[in-house]
Amino acid sequence: MTIEFASSPRSTVGLEWEIMLADPETGDLVGRAPELLTALEAESHNERHTVTGELLTNTIEVTSGIGETVAHAVSDVAAAIAAVRRATDPIGVELLSAGSHPFAQWYDQKVTDKSRYHALIERTQWWGRNMMIWGIHVHVGVDDREKVIPIINALACYLPHLQALSASSPFWAGERTGYASNRVLVFQQLPTAGLPWPLKSWDEFESYLNDMIRTGVMADATEVRWDIRPAPRWGTIEVRACDGMSTLAELASVAALVQVLVEHFSREMDQGRPLPTMPAWFHRENKWRTARFGLDARIIVDADGTQVPVRDHLVETIGALSPVSVDLNCVAEFAGLTTILDSGASYQRQLDVAESADWNLREVVHHLIREFRTGPETSVR
Repeated sequence: MTIEFASSPRSTVGLEWEIMLADPETGDLVGRAPELLTALEAESHNERHTVTGELLTNTIEVTSGIGETVAHAVSDVAAAIAAVRRATDPIGVELLSAGSHPFAQWYDQKVTDKSRYHALIERTQWWGRNMMIWGIHVHVGVDDREKVIPIINALACYLPHLQALSASSPFWAGERTGYASNRVLVFQQLPTAGLPWPLKSWDEFESYLNDMIRTGVMADATEVRWDIRPAPRWGTIEVRACDGMSTLAELASVAALVQVLVEHFSREMDQGRPLPTMPAWFHRENKWRTARFGLDARIIVDADGTQVPVRDHLVETIGALSPVSVDLNCVAEFAGLTTILDSGASYQRQLDVAESADWNLREVVHHLIREFRTGPETSVR
């Protein structure tokens, strides 16, 4: 099987952001995406962004065009949200984003009436119906197909950093889980989801797809749901490991980190230098540690098993790669990573709000609604 990899300008950026629809008073999810999408279709077509439905009718997804910079892609997302607000504000629907909703129950939600979603639920049953999760996807253009798998393997070493920064799902169905990101552990229950297999080349990726398709596991490459995956149709690497970001500024910062890492690894390959790799069992452990402890996790950072706090390694990484952010014109967005480290990730802010509200999780939803509109609220830690 030959999988064509589309031509894509190097290190361009595309963003996808899954957003919840909620009642502004109760904070409950509302399944009104179908009517909102109908209303948005009446607006003039915009080539720079799209708004689409998702698995559940309580969710919409906004998608940027191909951004020459992170700021370019973020401006598309902001324009898409503004368009959505023109439809949601008059009918009393609010927007928010996090890896999970603090108290919603899966059995109250409706599946979008599309054959591919019904097929997913039919196959995955209880786990599929429990996919009340929201995330972001960051695409970065790659100029050579042969770079894709080595860069994915190197990016896997930084999955814990991305998970810790984006962690925003400390609650599940009204319970405090004890995890910074419960979402990442739920999502990996789906077939073909989870950590990428440690392949060595594009040929091995094609062989993997051939095996999966001929054995009926999947229909095509779009059903590969790895935390980092090739996106052949777009000519990109797609990072899918992150929880839904609660604010646009934080989305921009995490996107900048992904873009800078991909460009850095691409340059290393251009110079003939080897990219970092670690055993798959270290990646698995790192994923669990940052899902559990978020920014307070100690992670494994090399094949020798060296362990350091993820905060410290993030600071080191930000310092080492800041020149690349200058070249990519994403200095401001990249600097926002330090703001997250200083003021706390979304899971920490949610826990602060819950504790101060005597664990009334409706207050956490109202907090997330405010943050989505105005930006991060100062942590009380």
